[in-house]
Amino acid sequence: MKKMSVFCGLSFPAITCVFFVLVAFSPALGQKNSEWQEYRDISYSENMSGPVNDLQKLNLVVPAESDNMPLLIWIGGGAWSYGDRNIEMDLAHRFAESGIAVASVGHRLSPAVWHDATLKTGIQHPCHVEDVASAVAWLHKHAAEYGYDPDKFFIGGYSSGAHLAALISLDSSYLHKAGLSTDIFKGVIPISGAYDILSYYEGFLSGSSPELAELHVKAVFGENTETFAQASPTSYLQHLSAPLLVMCDNSLYNYTRLLEDRIRETAFRDVRVMYAYNLSHGQLWRNLSNDPNSMYRNAIVDFIRALSLPG
Repeated sequence: MKKMSVFCGLSFPAITCVFFVLVAFSPALGQKNSEWQEYRDISYSENMSGPVNDLQKLNLVVPAESDNMPLLIWIGGGAWSYGDRNIEMDLAHRFAESGIAVASVGHRLSPAVWHDATLKTGIQHPCHVEDVASAVAWLHKHAAEYGYDPDKFFIGGYSSGAHLAALISLDSSYLHKAGLSTDIFKGVIPISGAYDILSYYEGFLSGSSPELAELHVKAVFGENTETFAQASPTSYLQHLSAPLLVMCDNSLYNYTRLLEDRIRETAFRDVRVMYAYNLSHGQLWRNLSNDPNSMYRNAIVDFIRALSLPG
């Protein structure tokens, strides 16, 4: 089978795929520099039933010499099939240098025969978001141990991670099972995601790679398209409450615009939207992670700081 992209930036009716190389990292515990302390490969599955695998872990970066700092819970991208908490560490370090703790959350992955014919096994929705809920619960429980403030939780993600961040902040059922409420989040930061799974599915059907509607989308969300609404953040916009900072590259414009239009149909107005018209899917991720003066990362920092002020 022909290999396709690891990281897909999708727009309808045209579909553009952007290649990312996911580098295998050797886990290192307790790395630090003068500005942050890093803790890798923390299992968040202490209260989960069933077998646990190495994907159900998080990496935590905490600013040095700071107490009660905000925490950004970050879910990296990878089409729900290639998420790797370790490749998000440059981004985590950048935020830590700005006084924001970051948890890079891993989760179990879906099959991906569209990329590699041997990748026939994996999980489906809602296992990804259930893992994220378990990670949030662990982070809440251990806040005092690491020095971040449990009343200053933010959640965000890139690409498939944006979908998961938006979904867990809007569908309360996942955190409810973990003993928490969506009120735990002071702000939500989804970047370059797909928020209506039926539109995502139909975008493939009408695009240049219609086979991915089956091999990718249904591998992640199941065979019954009637379940797509249950997996869509747009189905829960009546629950919007936390301030929202939405960003998007030039490949995912239509999916983000759909979210923006649906929000306009509600009474909720505490939302900011930034479009990076000059950056592709991969370029915006690299800009956020590596550019020392990223205007998009600076906007996130300002958003978090403003909402973390007392009162």
